[in-house]
Amino acid sequence: MSAREREVTATPATPSQPYTPSVPCAQQVPRVRAVPRSREVPRFRAGFGSTRASGAAGTRRGSSAGRDLLGLVLLPLPLVALVLPAAFAGGGTRRWFGGRSESQRAEAQAAKDAAAAAFYELDTAQRDLRISIETITAVDDTPPARRAVADFEALGRRIDEVSHTYIDAVDAHDLDRDDLEASVAAHARTELTRAKDELGRVKQELDRFEQGLGPLLGKAETQLARLAPAVERARQSLLAASNALDAVRGSGLKADDLAARLAALAPELTKLNQGAGQHGVPETLERADRVARDAGAVRAEAERLPERATEIDRRLVSLRTRAQALTTRSGQVNPVLSELRRRFVAECWQDLQHVPDQSAEAVRQAEVRLAEARTAREEQRWADATALLSTVRALLNTTDEAVSAAGDRLRRLNEVSKDPQREIERTRFAIRDAQRLAMAGRNTPDPRQARPLDDSVARLERAIGSLEGRHPDYWHFLTELEAVRATVAEVVSQIREERGAGA
Repeated sequence: MSAREREVTATPATPSQPYTPSVPCAQQVPRVRAVPRSREVPRFRAGFGSTRASGAAGTRRGSSAGRDLLGLVLLPLPLVALVLPAAFAGGGTRRWFGGRSESQRAEAQAAKDAAAAAFYELDTAQRDLRISIETITAVDDTPPARRAVADFEALGRRIDEVSHTYIDAVDAHDLDRDDLEASVAAHARTELTRAKDELGRVKQELDRFEQGLGPLLGKAETQLARLAPAVERARQSLLAASNALDAVRGSGLKADDLAARLAALAPELTKLNQGAGQHGVPETLERADRVARDAGAVRAEAERLPERATEIDRRLVSLRTRAQALTTRSGQVNPVLSELRRRFVAECWQDLQHVPDQSAEAVRQAEVRLAEARTAREEQRWADATALLSTVRALLNTTDEAVSAAGDRLRRLNEVSKDPQREIERTRFAIRDAQRLAMAGRNTPDPRQARPLDDSVARLERAIGSLEGRHPDYWHFLTELEAVRATVAEVVSQIREERGAGA
């Protein structure tokens, strides 16, 4: 191949006419020279760099590059090998594969990515914190909880502001544009960095706010943790009460009052089933505890009902027997009163004059209430039967005391009339013992203690003097000595309390 043919063969194909081996080499040279500069230069530049020139200087540089290329095509191959490196490395040529604008684009993109990461972190933290706030508001309605909600809303408005700033910065700058200028990229980087910093500062405020919610959130989570078990306990208590009631009815006993109490809990169960979302967590917890407590009481009473029926039957028999015994004892009061009238002065027995009539009336009322209690038992009105039996017991106790008082009076009067000295010595011993205690560790007694003891001595002497005469009032004597001993006992108790406190 000749040198001319090698030169033509090494000539690059033009953009408008790709190289085709079937076309003669002699015909390609005119086509290369005929390519317009306005089309050849942009294609040549676009193949090696992404930067674009503008203005007259760019046009001149494009024309010069086209002429250089055209000259290279016409040179022999040895000369092309020498000239081509100089053409790419010579002074005044543009920088391909990036430049300052590409560096600014990369920095702006990095700032955009950092701002996006900060925005995502802030959004995630806000979502998590909103769950915590909703947990608190579902449980707590105290002023601290309401204040926390208001503070979170204020933080939300602040978050919206910085989020809009970030979004506006992103929308304002298209970092993927081919003609992005370095100044525009630098401005975008500045705005995106500022948005990132603002997002970070608000994130720190949000973190501090979350740390302050610790006590409120812990309290709310504790109540929420109690909610499901409390509701389940209430349901189980209602079920157990219903089963116990069915078992009692199956044994032939009535439990209408218990059934009514259990039925009254049905609306509460409905509210429990509706959930805390409708009625609130605190109210639901309180309702669940109340239902469990009331249902448990119904269950306990239902389980005790057979034993209660047996106890009522036993008390009916016992109180009936006691009423009959008191009827017999009441008939013995009149002979006792007769002896008291015969042997002692009126002051010794006249307060017992109405004992026979009062005892008979009390026994009669007790028998009436016993009959009513028996009827209530047969009708299985357990509460009524229990109340009536308590009334019968109180009546019989009063009657027993009155009947016993007459016999006890006669016994004590007989004893003191035979030997009053026994009561006198008993009282004197109590006074002397109190006087020794009052003087223990002291040279003179405390007036607060000495005065009542001196008065007790005087009362004792007067009581002893009242026994002189033909018909002494022994009952007054006994009651006076009892009063003296009671006064002395109070002084002794006071002394011991004061000394115990001082120790």
